[in-house]
Amino acid sequence: MSALPNALALKRADSIERLWLLGLVTPAMLLIVITMVLPVGWLFYLSLLSDTGAFTTEHYVRMWEQPSYFRTFRTTFEVSIMTTAICLVIGYPLAYFLSGLPKRAANLCMIAVLLPLWTSLLVRTYAWLVLLQRKGLINNWAIELGLWTEPIALVHNMLGTLIGTVHVMLPFLILPLYSSMRAIDRNYLRAAANLGASPLKTFWSVFFPLAMPGMATGALIVFILCLGFYITPAVLGGGKVIMVSSRIANDIEIFFNWGAASALGVVLLVMTALLIWIFMKLLKISNPVDRAIAA
Repeated sequence: MSALPNALALKRADSIERLWLLGLVTPAMLLIVITMVLPVGWLFYLSLLSDTGAFTTEHYVRMWEQPSYFRTFRTTFEVSIMTTAICLVIGYPLAYFLSGLPKRAANLCMIAVLLPLWTSLLVRTYAWLVLLQRKGLINNWAIELGLWTEPIALVHNMLGTLIGTVHVMLPFLILPLYSSMRAIDRNYLRAAANLGASPLKTFWSVFFPLAMPGMATGALIVFILCLGFYITPAVLGGGKVIMVSSRIANDIEIFFNWGAASALGVVLLVMTALLIWIFMKLLKISNPVDRAIAA
């Protein structure tokens, strides 16, 4: 007979705990709704309004009909893809080197990786502008060393945009990649070596699959951030590398066309969400340990 009161008491305590948890979560949920859901909904709403306030799809039709919008999106994805690829080429060996250092030395080296994040993005961008311009330090040093005789265009083009963007995005790739590499149990590598695998075979069969989640996460972060990046491409691109973010800024600041800017934002948001979904499907790793052992 005593089991029934105990069950009721446990059920009551469970209900009270759920209410407490709901009360704790409610402010965070309200904050998400206010800062994310409402702005996105308002963006969709503005994209369907004409200059007169009537509902229309003219902004989306214009994007489909005018080739300039296609070029803008193509440039945006070119910069994002190339930046992600360059960050992988530079960041993977660096993260691999840091993961093999003693923890104290690795932490000191990570300070250098994180140092750009402690500096204003605008300051870093203008620093690259000073270095890369036709009369900048790099051109002057190269001419003095005899590498080339005339100043070359290192800025206000795709090259300068990529240099500045890679510098900004590189820490966002290294951090998750380094954490993933650092968490790899070195016993797996020793076991592969004891079974007769060469260092190269051990790397590709064991280490690389185990580090794949960190690499995929870092690449996804860099790619998504590049899609909406504004300051560095606008300054170092010099108006010649026009990305979606620059097009949105022009529609608002110059043409005061909130509908067209909102439509661009909606299309970019939908494409980003679709790419994230495809990316996660393609790089879905259910159990990297089993894959490494099976290989």
